[in-house]
Amino acid sequence: MSTNSIKLLTGDVHRNLAELVSKNLGQSLCKVNINRESNREVYLNLGESVRDEDVYIICQIGSGDVNDRVFELLIMINACKTASARRITAVLPNFPYARQDRKDKSRAPITAKLMANMLQTAGCNHVITMDLHASQIQGFFDVPVDNLYAEPSVVQYLKTNVDYRNSIIVSPDAGGAKRAASLADQLDLNFALIHKERARANEVSKMVLVGDVTGKVCILVDDMADTCGTLAKAADTLLDNGADSVIAIVTHGILSGKAIETINGSRLHSVVCTNTVPIEDKMERSPKLKRLDVSNVLAEAIRRLHNGESVSYLFRHVQ
Repeated sequence: MSTNSIKLLTGDVHRNLAELVSKNLGQSLCKVNINRESNREVYLNLGESVRDEDVYIICQIGSGDVNDRVFELLIMINACKTASARRITAVLPNFPYARQDRKDKSRAPITAKLMANMLQTAGCNHVITMDLHASQIQGFFDVPVDNLYAEPSVVQYLKTNVDYRNSIIVSPDAGGAKRAASLADQLDLNFALIHKERARANEVSKMVLVGDVTGKVCILVDDMADTCGTLAKAADTLLDNGADSVIAIVTHGILSGKAIETINGSRLHSVVCTNTVPIEDKMERSPKLKRLDVSNVLAEAIRRLHNGESVSYLFRHVQ
C-alpha cells in the first residue's frame, strides 16, 4: 500500500515539524482554513475532502499557548469525524498535560486522563506520541497509542557530534534512571544519577551525585526541560565533582519562563532539544541551544501505521 491516500493536517501555527514530516512522506499538507472570532473562538473548515481517508493531524504543542492548541486539535479531529474520515490519528509529539498523570495530593485532577477522554470523544482513533512523561498514560486510552522514543536519534547524534567514548550518561533525578541506563547500554558507557530534593514545585533545594564523573564529558538526559533550573543546578553539581564539561539532551524543550536566561547563565556547554516542541525562536536567543530533528521518525511511524507494518522497529532504529 502506498501513502497516496494519506491526508496530513496541521494548525495555522507551529507548522515547521508538520512540514518536515510531509516532506519526508512526499505528501503535501491539506489546506485547513482557521479563523478566530473577536472573542477568540476558533472557526475551522477543511479545504478538501477527507471522506474515507486515513487522516493524520500533526499538532506541535509548545509553551504559552497549550490550551489554544489543544482545543484547535479537538475541533480539527471532530471536523474530520463529521466529514466521514475513515481513521483519524492524532500525532502529538509532546503529549499535553503528561505531567498530571496521577493524584499526587488530595483533590488533584488526573488531567492526562481527561486529555485522553477528550481526544476520544472528539473522534480520535489512534495516537502517536514520543517519550511520554509516564508510559502508563497509554492505559488511559481505549484506542491504540504508539509511544515512540527519541533514544535512537539521540544515540546517532552523540556518535556523530560528541566524544562519547570519554563520556558518562547522567540522570538529573532518580525517576530518569531507567532512561539513562538504557542510553548508557546503547553506547556501552557507565551512568550516574543525581538525587534531588525539592523545597517546592520547580525549585530544587539540594543535589547529591551518585557516581564518579571525574574528567568525563557528562551527558545529562531527560524527557523534558521546562524552566531548566534542574539542568543548571545539575551542571554545577557535576562540574564541582570534577566533570570536564556538561551537555544536556532532552526530548521536549518546553523552555518556559526564564529558561533561556537560565541556560545562558549556566555552566552547561550546550542543551540539545528535539523539535517535538517548536524552539526556533528560542535558538535565536541562546547560542547554547541545539535542535535535533525527529521528523523522520514520526514520518516513518505514519507510513508504517498506514501500511499495517510494525512500528516497534523504530524503538531501536533510526530511519
